[in-house]
Amino acid sequence: MYLVQFLLPLRDNERRAFPRADFERVRSELTERFGGVTAFLQSPAAGVWKEEGETTHDEVVLFEVMTDTLDRAWWKGYRSELERRFRQEAIVVRALGAESL
Repeated sequence: MYLVQFLLPLRDNERRAFPRADFERVRSELTERFGGVTAFLQSPAAGVWKEEGETTHDEVVLFEVMTDTLDRAWWKGYRSELERRFRQEAIVVRALGAESL
């Protein structure tokens, strides 16, 4: 079993908030495909990173999906689609091996 996770920004590079409907769409798509999703939309995390010597801050929300199989091609395409929709150079999608206890 796998736990697939990714972070989406609350705002674009011009600091404009993405509409809540954009996040609801992602939640709906993942529920339809995988039968469920956990979306941490109410408690954004604070992301911080260095870029060209400058510290950048962002608020992000986390999405998680549990799946028995890992369709890498599908996730690669979905990541590209999310990068387009959320106007990001890169969105990290990670898969962790998981065991149901």
